[in-house]
Amino acid sequence: MTKRSPFKYFKTSPEIIRLAMMLYVRFPLSLRNVEDLLHERGIEISHETVRFWWQRFGPMFASEIRKRRIAGLKSSRWQWHLDEVFVKVNGERHYLWRAVDHEGEVLESLVTKTRDKKAALKFLRKAMRKHGRPEVVVTDRLRSYGAALKEIGATARQETGRWLNNRAENSHLPFRRRERAMQRFRRMRSLQMFVSVHASVTNHFNLERSLSSRLNFKLNRAAALAEWRQLLAG
Repeated sequence: MTKRSPFKYFKTSPEIIRLAMMLYVRFPLSLRNVEDLLHERGIEISHETVRFWWQRFGPMFASEIRKRRIAGLKSSRWQWHLDEVFVKVNGERHYLWRAVDHEGEVLESLVTKTRDKKAALKFLRKAMRKHGRPEVVVTDRLRSYGAALKEIGATARQETGRWLNNRAENSHLPFRRRERAMQRFRRMRSLQMFVSVHASVTNHFNLERSLSSRLNFKLNRAAALAEWRQLLAG
């Protein structure tokens, strides 16, 4: 049985929808910025249409990216870096937890209202359910991590240090740039959806520019873009 295309009943071509999604999620642009950029290319689309596309197709793109990358990864269990950062949602403080593997791949993102043992345990169980148990867990000195790891029997795997967790802390930077462009979030649910989609797109286009030659970077960039254009193609 042939899988039905998610673009079937849309008048706009899938190529334009993919372009709009890439501009909005990958770069720190507002909905109106995307509308203006598409207008410069002769595409007349309202910013509300871009919002609708984002809500409809964003999770679909992220899901397909995750499936492809998990299938291609040899192992992400060697070493995890965990960190949390506060995010304002409708004026109230929430916490964004993020797990990053030793190669900089964002494995899991979770938004919670608290930063206690219960929240850390929920985050760890969610990440381990999808990716298995890591050999080493690098964290900061937040006590919630130690309490949560003790409950799941992984205390011996925890490592803490002043500079050891830079990889996880650096993973927040693309989100922070994007957050400023969006002028904060109004609902916890929309924040959770956005960080999940944003993490997947960031993983897809994370080319480690500083670690490869110019030639390899161009080849990897072209391959990532070609794969993006085939997402949800059926």
